Order: sequence, then C-alpha cells, then structure tokens
Amino acid sequence: MLHRFIVDRSGNFGIMTALLVVPLFGAAGTAIDVGSALSLRTELYAAADAAAVGSITPASEAAKQANTMSGDGALTLGKSEAQKIFFSQTSQKQDVPVNVDISVQKQGGVLSSTVSFNATMPTTFMQVMGFHQITVSGTATARYETPSYMDFFMLLDNTPSMGVGATAADITAMKNATANGHDGGKDKNCAFACHIVSEKGVEDKKSYYNVARKNGVTIRIDVVAAAVKALMAKAKDTQSMASQFRVAAYTFGKTAQDAKAAKLFKVSDLDYDLGAVAVATDMISLMSIPFQNYYSDQQTSFDEALKGIESEIKGAIGKGTSNADRQKIVFFVADGVGDSYKPTGCTSPKGANGGRCIEPIDTSYCKKLKDRGIKVAVLYTTYLPLPDNGFYNDWVKPFETKIAAKMEECATPGFYFAVSPTEGIEEAMEALFLKIVSAPRITS
Repeated sequence: MLHRFIVDRSGNFGIMTALLVVPLFGAAGTAIDVGSALSLRTELYAAADAAAVGSITPASEAAKQANTMSGDGALTLGKSEAQKIFFSQTSQKQDVPVNVDISVQKQGGVLSSTVSFNATMPTTFMQVMGFHQITVSGTATARYETPSYMDFFMLLDNTPSMGVGATAADITAMKNATANGHDGGKDKNCAFACHIVSEKGVEDKKSYYNVARKNGVTIRIDVVAAAVKALMAKAKDTQSMASQFRVAAYTFGKTAQDAKAAKLFKVSDLDYDLGAVAVATDMISLMSIPFQNYYSDQQTSFDEALKGIESEIKGAIGKGTSNADRQKIVFFVADGVGDSYKPTGCTSPKGANGGRCIEPIDTSYCKKLKDRGIKVAVLYTTYLPLPDNGFYNDWVKPFETKIAAKMEECATPGFYFAVSPTEGIEEAMEALFLKIVSAPRITS
C-alpha cells in the first residue's frame, strides 16, 4: 500500500491547483491594481498638461501679470490659476490625495510653467503580496513667448522737397502745369509743389501746391500720409493683443517757421488706439513757406529733427518683453538730402555755402539714438535726380551716390528699406514694419 501511494499520480491536478491559486490570484490582482494606477497616471498627466498650458496663454492671469512687470520673476497669479485648472481636470471619483507643485515664471519675453504631481494610490489585490500602495508621479512643462511690445515714433519728412511729384508721371504733369511760370514767368516747368502761406496764415491760391491740387498731381507727402494711414490698419491686424503697439507721429514742422525754430509738428500723441492715429494722419501735409526762398530754403535739418524726436522718447528704453518694458523705435521716412543752416560740420563735399549746408544725412545723430538703445528704422524715399535743375546739379549731384548709403548707415542693421519712384511707398512702409515686428527679440 505504501508503494502504491508513492507511485499514484491521479490527484496531482488538485494539488497543483491548490499550490498555484495564490500566485494566480496575485497576478490577476496586480494587473487590476497596475491598470488602475496607469489610468490615474494618464488622467493626472492630462490635467498637468492642461494646467501648464492654460496658465500661460495670452489671456491668462499670468500673462496679464507679466504684462505689468519690467523685470523677471515668479508669476503668482499663474500658479493659482494652474492649480485651479489642474484640479478641475481630475475625476472626483478618485479618492486619492494628489500633491501638486507648480512654478510659473517670466524670464525675458518667455513665460514658462512647470506642473509636477505625486499621488499614492492604495492597492487592493496586491496587498496579498505585501504591496500596499503604488506611487504615481510626473511633470508637464509649457513655454509661451510673449509678443514684442513696441512704441513707434513716426518721423516724417514733410519739407518742401517732399512736394515733388510722387512718380515720374506726376513730375511730368507738374512741369506741364507750370509751363507758363508764376508771378511774371518765374519758375517755369517746376516739378515742386511749393506751398506758400503768408506769415499771417493767408494761403497763396496761385502757389504751385494749389496748382498740383487743381491738376490732380500727387506729391510725395500725399503718398506718405496715405501710407501711414494704411500702416495703422496693418499694425492693428498684426498685433497679438490690443496693447502690443503704440504709435506717435511727427513731421518736421507745420510751417517753415517751425522748422527754423527746430519745432516738430505733433500729428498724434503716443497712442494704443491705432484707429485714432489713422484719423490724425489727415493733418500730415506739405510744410508751408511764407514766401519763395524763405530762410534761404533751409528747412530740412535732419540734425534738429532727430534731436527733437529723441527728446520725445521719455524714460528707460525697454526690450519689448512686456507692456512695462516697451521697445522704442523711430520710424524715419525721408528722401535723404538735408538743407539747413549749419556753418560748421557740414558733410557736403562742397561744404557750407554761406552757412547753408546741403548734405546727405549726418548719421552722428542716428548713432545717438541707437547708443541709447532706440531702434532706428529708415524708409528711404529715393531722392529724385533733376538733371535739368541747376540747383540739383550744383549742390546735390556731387554727393548723389552717397545718399542711399548714408540713409542705410542711419538705420539699425536690418531696419532699412529703400523705395524707388516707381514703387509704392505704402507697400514699402508695410514691408519695413513687418520686418521690424518679426525680428528676433534680444533679451540679454
């Protein structure tokens, strides 16, 4: 009987089942517990992702707080908002305590958020194997580069030279309209629409400015004014938020007397309302002179205009990382030929003529702006050669080849655009603007 018992195998399945039932149930229980832990981890990661991204969107509390900061630091409003988002995304069915660590920071023009979570889930079936809990953890991060906040100071040359016909066709039309001259045959075939308004404010109805108006001749300052108005609409469409751009606009002076006194004419104060600036562009017009050859025609002082615009730019120059740290940009539109009283320091090859200096732009004043941290964007409205004009041949032609080069030297590298007489100033102005706002922001 002992021998038969030893060699008998008929009950081995029951014994094997009894021996394996514990590990089998343990394995099944482990799958259930681990599956629950993975489901919890997926849910918490989704909540962390939503919190990290949602806490630094353009409309977030963190972005609003960053908008008021001139420096870097923690964004406490972003932290509390991220916490609310995180827990709003988690299931209320999970009776598992979750620890969340949140950091929202501003560094230069970049907002960053880090959301880390840690949860300890109690096990059910794995306890038979000695495992009483499973730890679930993870981290989600997000970055948002804020738009560049910019203040544009439009400096527009409206001096008498901007009264020239806007295109070759306009110049021809202007010459034809003035073929018989003015005041006893003076200034025949003139391409310039001189705007004569007496010192008492009386408009000369016979001035070539009015001749241009009567004959439908477009002059350069007309095109510049229209281009600035169109640019306001483009800027409004381009900005990511209503506070991104502010614009102020100035001309060299409303009258030649203003220019003589180095007094800029303010077309519009620095304003967030770009529509209001567009309306104000109706005040951009050709500088008037009280009579021909007033002040020896010395109305175009780039030196004084650039000094004047610098004085309008108050306070510290920011890097564009927030509304409180705005980048300052002078948007300078001119034809590049100065004509002013400058008895010393005249850069013309011929020097000053009795104190009158006709020269390409003196870039030392551009350098002063740039040294202060102000960006200088230059739209060069190409000076039109007038080979049949004696004044041009005597005083401008000797440095004609330097005009464009000097205007480019005035600009911050990359912020220069030249427009020829046959090209559209409006399109060129928009192209230069887009070039500025898309340029990488240097924060250190």
